Amino acid sequence: MPTQLEQFRQRLYESFICRADAVMDLLDALSSNTTARSVVELCLNPLFRQGYGSVYTAIQDFFQASSPQRAAFERRVEEQEKIRLLASFLPVPQQRKFWLFGLDVTSAPRPFARTLEDRAFVHQPNPIKGNKPVAIGHQYSALVAFPEKGPTTPPWVVPLSMRRVESQRTGPTLGATQMQALLSDARLPFHNQLCVEVADSAYSGTPFLGRVASYDNLVTIARLRGNRNLYRQAQPQSQPRPQGHPTWYGDVFALKDSTTWGVPAEKAKTFWTTRKGHTLIVTIEAWRDLLMSGSREYPMHRYPFSLIRCTVTTEKGKPVFERPLWLLVMGKRRQEIDLIEAWKAYGQRFDLEHFFRFGKQRLLLTAYQTPDVQHEENWWRIVCLAYAQLWLARSLAQTMPKPWERYLPPPAQAVASPTMVQRDFGRIIRQIGSPADAPKPRGYSPGRANGQGQPRRERLPVVIKGPPKPQKTQRLA
Repeated sequence: MPTQLEQFRQRLYESFICRADAVMDLLDALSSNTTARSVVELCLNPLFRQGYGSVYTAIQDFFQASSPQRAAFERRVEEQEKIRLLASFLPVPQQRKFWLFGLDVTSAPRPFARTLEDRAFVHQPNPIKGNKPVAIGHQYSALVAFPEKGPTTPPWVVPLSMRRVESQRTGPTLGATQMQALLSDARLPFHNQLCVEVADSAYSGTPFLGRVASYDNLVTIARLRGNRNLYRQAQPQSQPRPQGHPTWYGDVFALKDSTTWGVPAEKAKTFWTTRKGHTLIVTIEAWRDLLMSGSREYPMHRYPFSLIRCTVTTEKGKPVFERPLWLLVMGKRRQEIDLIEAWKAYGQRFDLEHFFRFGKQRLLLTAYQTPDVQHEENWWRIVCLAYAQLWLARSLAQTMPKPWERYLPPPAQAVASPTMVQRDFGRIIRQIGSPADAPKPRGYSPGRANGQGQPRRERLPVVIKGPPKPQKTQRLA
């Protein structure tokens, strides 16, 4: 009986329209890469049976639109087909009663690509104190599914959607579009089931929550900044006002002012064991049916939510973190998720950061240098599919320690980590085979004619957001 990896690879190979053999070999070379530091070096991998020029043609032809006017629509259709393929291999949750998803953005710095269009200022972490954490390049929004995990399970995710954040958009608004496309697809296994999405504080504003709060089967858990002001619901009046605007908001609930909190509606306590074996105490408090200010486009008074405050202390009562963790839980079915489940669900959001790190360090996520935006988007989608292959091969991988790692204790987790699977992926493919056909040498290409050159690419400016600065007028003498 074929394994899940073999089934996925066969269906994925059949979904490729152009250059399926080259794309499949590129996926295998990327999934088993341990030495290449640039994309073209993947042609030296034994699993890539094509020439080095096929690396670029495979990326270029990974997606081809019928016309420039239909490119955006057809790309979304092709992405939705890949989501359905990946979702069919997602395990049904057993320990929890909901499907868990995560949203976040990551940067692709391209400071020297002067011919690459739509570059803007993006966030880029800088370890040097005092330097601004900014770079010039693109941003990508990732929507992933979080499989269930145990205390020692590696931080696996299943990347479902990866889209470039255009300069005139923001990550939260694009993330809302990705989530809407996921929940609106009736062919997905979690279409009408309870779904929970977790996100950072950038997704706790009205532009994101106002777009996804109307879905009946979705619960959003997002972190709130400690300086936010929320509101209680207005108390019903004995006599309705004859005219004027109705009262929606009551007293202020200021997160930085404890005198406005009142008594929490519910409390819970759980224990958290760190990787070093230390036991910490997590105290969770909750307030129900709070509101946030909205706008005409997003009437947030229609969507009450629960507010959770999490504090972590040692067994002696000493605080572990300087500030508490504030979480927002919004959705019509938010009452079905208890406080401990909400805290654990948000804690799994950090697995998305591990996915970004692994993709950039091991899968050459930001190593592809191209002046074409469409080719860059194709490459990011290829990396996500390569990571999905590693996830499906996690049960087939064996421990392959380096010579200096042979004396280390064996890993505690029963499931292999992404790095362990990548080391052993070449052996796995040699055993199960590839659906792609072997290349047939057809001689040398005639190449470009003598005297024929390429036109010089146009240098494009960096997109700077914000209102234009007023021009100074020259003072007449």
